Amino acid sequence: MKNFLRTGLFALLSVLLLAGTMPAAGLAKKPQFSYDQYSQVDVGKDGMVATAHPLASEIGAEVLRKGGNAIDASVAIQFALNVVEPMMSGIGGGGFMMVYDGKTKETTIVNSRERAPEGATPDMFLDENGKPIPFSERSTGGKAVGVPGTLKGLETALEMWGTRPLQQLIGPSIKLADKGFPIDSVLADAIADNQDKLSKSAAGEVFLPDGKPLQEGDVLVQDDLAKTFKLIRSHGADALYKGEIAEAVADVVQDFGGSMTPEDLAKYDVTVDEPVWGDYQGYEIASMPPPSSGGVFLLQMLKILDDFNLSQYDVNSAEKYHLLAEAMHLAYADRAAYAGDPEFVNVPVNGLLNPDYIKERQELISMDSVNQSPTAGDPWKYENSEANFTPTSQPNDRKYGETTHFTVADKWGNVVSYTTTIEQVFGTGIMVPGYGFMLNNELTDFDAVPGGANEVQPNKRPLSSMTPTIVFENGEPVLTVGSPGGPTIITSVLQTIIHAIEYDMELKEAVEQPRIYTNNLNSYRYEDGISSDTLNELNAMGHKFGPSPTTIGNVQSILVDRENGTFKGVADSSRNGAAIGVDLKGNRK
Repeated sequence: MKNFLRTGLFALLSVLLLAGTMPAAGLAKKPQFSYDQYSQVDVGKDGMVATAHPLASEIGAEVLRKGGNAIDASVAIQFALNVVEPMMSGIGGGGFMMVYDGKTKETTIVNSRERAPEGATPDMFLDENGKPIPFSERSTGGKAVGVPGTLKGLETALEMWGTRPLQQLIGPSIKLADKGFPIDSVLADAIADNQDKLSKSAAGEVFLPDGKPLQEGDVLVQDDLAKTFKLIRSHGADALYKGEIAEAVADVVQDFGGSMTPEDLAKYDVTVDEPVWGDYQGYEIASMPPPSSGGVFLLQMLKILDDFNLSQYDVNSAEKYHLLAEAMHLAYADRAAYAGDPEFVNVPVNGLLNPDYIKERQELISMDSVNQSPTAGDPWKYENSEANFTPTSQPNDRKYGETTHFTVADKWGNVVSYTTTIEQVFGTGIMVPGYGFMLNNELTDFDAVPGGANEVQPNKRPLSSMTPTIVFENGEPVLTVGSPGGPTIITSVLQTIIHAIEYDMELKEAVEQPRIYTNNLNSYRYEDGISSDTLNELNAMGHKFGPSPTTIGNVQSILVDRENGTFKGVADSSRNGAAIGVDLKGNRK
């Protein structure tokens, strides 16, 4: 471990060490360091890392350089992201890690989705009059906090595939938290935008020293988080799920009105799942099964669109975006009605993807006008089970969540596609005092109004949109895709796959092509770059695209070029991410 850190990260830490003793949290001397030295596109022969933050990418790439595999690198990256992207993910949250094992040729998912505590109730997000509590209120209290799963997921992944001990992989992140790093524009903006939420907990001391938000370039030191990581280094996942940290988590959740107990943490465990599989244009696609809605409805939309021969229309055309929007409306209507945790409800996965059901949904799309009543269909007639819930109507006041996605490939053929989250930016805004990590507000992914497939129940996992995906050709992985963005995740992954496969775009171009998102006739989003003529044509057909573009998602992707024996990594320009390729030259096996 003595020479573990190098290049940009080594230079950064050297500057910080020379700056002298840092405060426990907050502002320190600005180092001479620039994130501009990193690239959003890279090529490597022996491995590839693509994440939303350059320092996390550098830590992951160094694991590969030192002989670790893609799973080892992913564990190191997740710890690093907890330090440098504390608003997006961390040990206070959960996620889905999809792993392709280069040796066994099997694809498996470590599911560390948060669970509701034993004290959770179906009506806990209703007020005294039986009405849904406003999202801004229900998303920032203790009731919103799910039992976190990320650390158990990392430990499980290492047990299944790892070649390096957790103690080694967490080391660089301990140094990063201890010595600090210059915050980038994404974190600075997140702090500025969430001052009220942060100021109500111990997070204010870290991100708002002297009551003022840290600025881009300021050095963020996180002593408490470093202390927590050192406890994890010594005791493994038990450091969080048993003992002093578990007590601290339960205490602060209860202080903010939740019911979580140390027993809820002690009994948490991950599941190891199989992907949901589909196909598109001759490629096989592995994606995330329930309790994620991501994979099922990604595959459903791809199947709906497959027969429309999208590439006959220009990639920027109204016809293409119209077909995308219509498929989205139909899929999201089904999602709202049928998606939930399969440990608690029957989810009609086979029916939703049945070819005859897909034909029924295709017939609801016209090239000339918008379907004005895109309602859920009846997939149950293609299933061997029956519904054990009744679909319910939910308030339309949710804010789009944010999270992070990263991906790693190594020289032994292992591939990881990993989406990880604390839900909203900075989660609930609640930091565990004395331990320095943020707690998720994942339970707001449950329905506020009970009765449906996604109602709150103890130990249940809330519905997710996270969609880590691997695309295969002839049984070999050729493309990884994933994104943050709440419900927009599914459509970001969808459009990246379509642009790369259907339109045969170069990968960076496929990632940057302007995306849209719409889940119903009253909710439209689009990115800058779609012409006003195209938007006007779409609106003339009955769509409702507004006057202002926005940013949708942050795709991280790897293309495996088997013909040339290379990996191409791409980080989306919507954040300051970096792709770093690994070339070991004479050390290749």
